[in-house]
Amino acid sequence: MSDKKYRIVLCGANAYDRKYYFNSKFDKIPENIKEELHIICVLFTEEIGGIFTISFTPYGDVELESTREEGDLLYDEIGGPLMIKEIRKNKREMLEALSIYFKVTFLHQNPADLLQDMDEEE
Repeated sequence: MSDKKYRIVLCGANAYDRKYYFNSKFDKIPENIKEELHIICVLFTEEIGGIFTISFTPYGDVELESTREEGDLLYDEIGGPLMIKEIRKNKREMLEALSIYFKVTFLHQNPADLLQDMDEEE
């Protein structure tokens, strides 16, 4: 069973409506991170097309997802996964920090335990 329907969207951009969305539940995230997320989402949809979202799984993992409307011939199906991989690589620290933020704020996990887990992975 997929946990996709239980994800909480942090932000996203839609190339069809030319709109950006930021979930107000996350207003306490620092402005510079919000701006960075805005840039990532909008640039993704400008380059690839479709709809791009950044969300959290029920476990606090950050998911990057791109979809397209049926019949959209301009959507870059090859570039989408490549750009997501590039974002994950170049923005790894920010995505990890967002995951910790979600786990502490919404899942009420101990921040010290999360930071220790990160140190052990490195």
